Amino acid sequence: MSADNCYLNALGMLNTLGAGQEQILANLLVGRAPGMRAQSGWIPGRSVHTGSVDASLAPWPDHLASQASRNNRLLATASAQIQDQINAAIKRYGVDRIGVVLGSSTSGIAEGEAAIAAFEQDGSVPAGFDYRQQEMGSPALALAALLELGGPAWTISTACSSSARAFAEARHLLEMELCDAVLVGGSDSLCRLTLNGFAALDAIAEGPTRPFCAGRDGINIGEGAAVFLMSREPGPVRLAGVGDASDAHHISAPQPQGEGAEAAMHMALTDAGLEAGQIDYINLHGTGTPLNDIMESAAVNRVFGDQTACSSTKTLTGHTLGPAGAIEAGLCWLLLSAQNRDRTLPAQIFNGERDPELAPIGLLESAAMLPAGETRYCLSNSFAFGGNNCTVILAG
Repeated sequence: MSADNCYLNALGMLNTLGAGQEQILANLLVGRAPGMRAQSGWIPGRSVHTGSVDASLAPWPDHLASQASRNNRLLATASAQIQDQINAAIKRYGVDRIGVVLGSSTSGIAEGEAAIAAFEQDGSVPAGFDYRQQEMGSPALALAALLELGGPAWTISTACSSSARAFAEARHLLEMELCDAVLVGGSDSLCRLTLNGFAALDAIAEGPTRPFCAGRDGINIGEGAAVFLMSREPGPVRLAGVGDASDAHHISAPQPQGEGAEAAMHMALTDAGLEAGQIDYINLHGTGTPLNDIMESAAVNRVFGDQTACSSTKTLTGHTLGPAGAIEAGLCWLLLSAQNRDRTLPAQIFNGERDPELAPIGLLESAAMLPAGETRYCLSNSFAFGGNNCTVILAG
């Protein structure tokens, strides 16, 4: 099976922009993120801009209490948005022919944090806590159990490229005919471990994150989930290509020239059978850290020059870490969908002066439009600790 017949048939998603396709797309295009705000309590003595999911979450069944976590409830809520399409796939293929491949970097660590705090105070963990809630494999296993699916199920954890890489793994399941459909995506919930870890690296912004701006000082962390139904059946958006490269430069700092990032973009273009000039929009990794934006600008400039429209949406969603690749691919899915009637592309939100020292790229300083035509292409970058770089191309 080639990438030409691998489709993303349905999408469920929630993040700081809202819950569901209509709300998320509407807020994306006007640059409004209701869940992004200054919050205290995550980092001692400090208030930081943090992206929360404000939507009500799906209830978690009692018989799966060992997997009860906010992380898994985010997934349950996202998948509930496409329950009809999942049910149709189950009816057509059977539960054993549907797999689950997800990306996460925190799983249920927040529940583990609460259990440790309770133990330190009272000498015992809360009655509802089970260590399996915080295992890294929990998201995929929990979603498979919730939906009573019997196909392969696993969770990828390569930091901020986790759920982008899940697209390649899910496609392999279809290529090898081990599955007829796969639920692919990711989730992460807010937790103190992550926020304090990034604070220890001096990577948390003092206010709203400022990707590609002079004086940018770090990220805003957000939470969210995205779940796609992927199959061979024609759908609104096609998975055109994936590029996955590792430069193993440093445990946390990106390779300064962006060599691994450039390799991932070239690999995705080759996989899709495309030239760089055929890409209509790039959703940049765009974290707002000084080193990432230098690296990514240089790499994008070498591959695409300065004419391809691009922007970072992390000012709105925050950096959602494990699910960032799936969430940002989800934004591209929405931009390519018929719901985006005016074919609008989101402008870069500059919280300050654009950094003139960065390599020139086609940052959208105002809203633009996807070209009219039968097929348009969006590319999404996800670059992670340890030099894990992944690029996904969608066609619609």
